[in-house]
Amino acid sequence: MSELPPGIDSFLRSAGWGAADIDPIQGDASFRRYFRIKDVSGDRARKAMLMFAPPPEEDPKPFLHVARWLSDNEQRAPEIYAEDAAQGWVLIEDFGNDRMRDWLDANPSGETKAYEAAIDALVELHQQPAGPFGPYDMAAYQRETALLTEWYCPAMGLDVDEAGYTTAWNEALAPMLDRQKPGVTVLRDYHAENIMLLGPSKDGSGAQGLIDFQDALVGHPAYDLVSLLQDARRDVSPELERTMLDHYLANMRPDAEFEADYARLGAQRNAKIVGIFTRLNKRDGKPHYLDLIPRVWEAMERDLAHPALAPVAAWFDANIPNELRDAKGGLP
Repeated sequence: MSELPPGIDSFLRSAGWGAADIDPIQGDASFRRYFRIKDVSGDRARKAMLMFAPPPEEDPKPFLHVARWLSDNEQRAPEIYAEDAAQGWVLIEDFGNDRMRDWLDANPSGETKAYEAAIDALVELHQQPAGPFGPYDMAAYQRETALLTEWYCPAMGLDVDEAGYTTAWNEALAPMLDRQKPGVTVLRDYHAENIMLLGPSKDGSGAQGLIDFQDALVGHPAYDLVSLLQDARRDVSPELERTMLDHYLANMRPDAEFEADYARLGAQRNAKIVGIFTRLNKRDGKPHYLDLIPRVWEAMERDLAHPALAPVAAWFDANIPNELRDAKGGLP
């Protein structure tokens, strides 16, 4: 078992959980650490999840801000039991073990119902005014797409046209910006590993809980759809993607350019992810993320085929060799 961080016992005592057992949980791509907390000392057993987001690398205040807004607006974020943001501690409701990803691995027949429920949650979120969060503007989009030229291209030994890359993205994304006003709350990492299944339903259609939403911004409603349906960590068939897009469109009836914007944001997000996964390998020593890159490339190629991405597709054709863009290749 990994060593517990200093201060964990004093925080739990101050929160009224001093007699609880502490069980570390395997982490992911950040400096955050999680612990499952169980207290059987009182009349009734109780459980919680403890997040440790230590400064200066992490700051739990954005998580607290978004969680409270979501809860106040009828979205199923975990209840906050106690917090010491200055030291990085947050004690929250434990949503259990049924991540949508894991549940679907064991129950593949529930895929359609589970994804429909996840789409319905987005419909509900998008029918509300956006939260008090920063804008997902061109500067943010460009910072993210630049991760590909900053990390992936050097890792592959590619000398690329960085100025042309920025220009191509400006040309592709600029027509979309007015359509994302006034905007919706964009959770930004809405996918099957960040959705918890809470209800008793046997078919995946029950209640769902949200986690990992601390980077929320105000932006285009297609972004979280892309995050869910072009999942970097789980295969989503083009047929299921189409079915779920149609389910969203039937409920929201967006403008005629929505699917073009979906392709724009799919390419943007997937370019970012290729850069991030390369960085996780090169800088942070986490090579297992490389195994996910072929899935991301495959989705990005589908997005680049849309006419709305013509400037970006032309840049890729001129700068990234085809053999690196094959679904089985291109690993740094």
